[in-house]
Amino acid sequence: MHSYDMMPYEVVKEYGAEELDDKELLAVFIRTGTRKQNAVEVADRVLNSFPERNLLGLCHIPWKELMKIPGIGEVKAIKLKCLAELARRISRMEARKGLKFDQPGTIWQYYKESLRHEEREKVILIMLDQKLQMLSDAVLSIGTVRESIVSPRELFLLALKEKAVQIMLVHNHPSGDPTPSRADLAITRRVQMLGAMMEIPLTDHIIIGDKTYCSLREKGYFTE
Repeated sequence: MHSYDMMPYEVVKEYGAEELDDKELLAVFIRTGTRKQNAVEVADRVLNSFPERNLLGLCHIPWKELMKIPGIGEVKAIKLKCLAELARRISRMEARKGLKFDQPGTIWQYYKESLRHEEREKVILIMLDQKLQMLSDAVLSIGTVRESIVSPRELFLLALKEKAVQIMLVHNHPSGDPTPSRADLAITRRVQMLGAMMEIPLTDHIIIGDKTYCSLREKGYFTE
């Protein structure tokens, strides 16, 4: 256990980054404090401003809200949001190792935290190999509170580039209700038809709500 008289940089050099607690780790990226508080104290203030009171709060707070905290200007706020996004991507890459995307519940568990709090509709294309393991995913569109616009052309260009054998669509409903809209059903039918023609089948379209999801295949909206 390191002494709390040591600065975070010194702790990392002497003991390794894993010895830092959350506020010390955050302080490394904040770097400088204010006249009244050092970087560790500013970091502690950042963490305590979140409802979660931990690093998870960085994932949900807008960067402009971070700027309301003394000691956090525009550059630091953007750096912290980039740090949160980097951590999120690493975590998701680890989580999907060996994961088979063969059940709607699996897709729900994988995407629910990143999508259910979104204030606008976000459509994600999942590109899969023959074993239903993810090759990659990509955001196709970010729409309004009520709808998003998906380009089938862009969708299949991405799928071909990644050499996907099959694809899935996932998107959120900011209202929290995953009931499919007419637009959801229309784009699903269109992508399914084009996928059959291109031999890159659409295997499901999952809508993420606040506390549950809707699989359009399970609900019988797919034509066989």
